[in-house]
Amino acid sequence: MRPVLLYTLARFAIFLATAGVLVLVGARGVLLLLLSLLISGVVSFVLLSRQRDRMSSIVETGVRRQRTRFRDARTKEDV
Repeated sequence: MRPVLLYTLARFAIFLATAGVLVLVGARGVLLLLLSLLISGVVSFVLLSRQRDRMSSIVETGVRRQRTRFRDARTKEDV
């Protein structure tokens, strides 16, 4: 679960840094929000690829484990 938290915090930090730079440039309001989301999304896509891969493997492992538990419980219930 730690990689998920670290990835989320990194995305949030990149968003805040992008918003800060855009405020200095003069963006305000909805334009600030939209540009921050767009630019931070592109930057995160490039810079956080390893963390995203690590996070997705952790999430996938958790989903598989839950599906196995559910399938085992359903099988046990049917018997």
